[in-house]
Amino acid sequence: MTSSSVSDKNLVLVAGATGGVGQLTVAKLLSEGFQVRVLTRNASKAENMFAGKVEIAIGDIRDPETLSPAMSNLTHIICCSGTTAFPSAKWDFEGDPNFIESFFLFFDPEKAKAKAKNSPHKVDAVGVSNLVAAAPQNLQRFVFVSSCGVERKDQFPYKILNGFGVLDAKQQGEQTIINSGLPYTIIRPGRLIDGPYTSYDLNTLIRAKTGGKLGVVLGTGDKLTGQTSRIDVANACVESIKNSNSVNKTFEIVNKGARASELDWNQLFEEL
Repeated sequence: MTSSSVSDKNLVLVAGATGGVGQLTVAKLLSEGFQVRVLTRNASKAENMFAGKVEIAIGDIRDPETLSPAMSNLTHIICCSGTTAFPSAKWDFEGDPNFIESFFLFFDPEKAKAKAKNSPHKVDAVGVSNLVAAAPQNLQRFVFVSSCGVERKDQFPYKILNGFGVLDAKQQGEQTIINSGLPYTIIRPGRLIDGPYTSYDLNTLIRAKTGGKLGVVLGTGDKLTGQTSRIDVANACVESIKNSNSVNKTFEIVNKGARASELDWNQLFEEL
């Protein structure tokens, strides 16, 4: 049995639901008939975004004391949380540094990480660890959106991407999940493309799109490199919790080649 049926007893918590991948994941879950609860620091933003279609739990993965109320009756967790790889306003620096101070933070990674309340370490390492610790022990699946390159941090271009520790933090998050004993799926996309454009990067600047024309390639061992549609990452998150072939699997996902008229996720997972 590779696919599990969706029932009204499936309740999925989405962390990072107001981000680009998170928004698409929530939409996909709802279209598939799942009950959805979103974990957010900003209730009004979530209410405006999801228009009463989801439960809203106020919490912050960086603060473990806020997570317990969000965990009741969960069957799955999908963690799409993240921040920018390089210092930006999303890092939420203490003291609100001016332009000149912010500029110099680019040349002092350790100082930048120390002053940031929302650095990759605090989100993808500490935050994910907090979320794992709070998760119900009977959870059916913990899905984590990580990144290509976590095992190639000494190679170009990942060495540059990891200048402020984003891949280190993602890898720590992955290891915490694997060590937890919870059933998991870890998804490693390439550079994200397609909207919603919530990140600060080149693809956001140029509004890069795949046009839905590129195929989906999955791989293991952190060997793939390329770009990945946020739409396909969200679909992979949801399809993985419906498919037993993705249990306790870590895989990369990129867009390459011609796209089939309909993706066969079961086959893609079987090939893992």
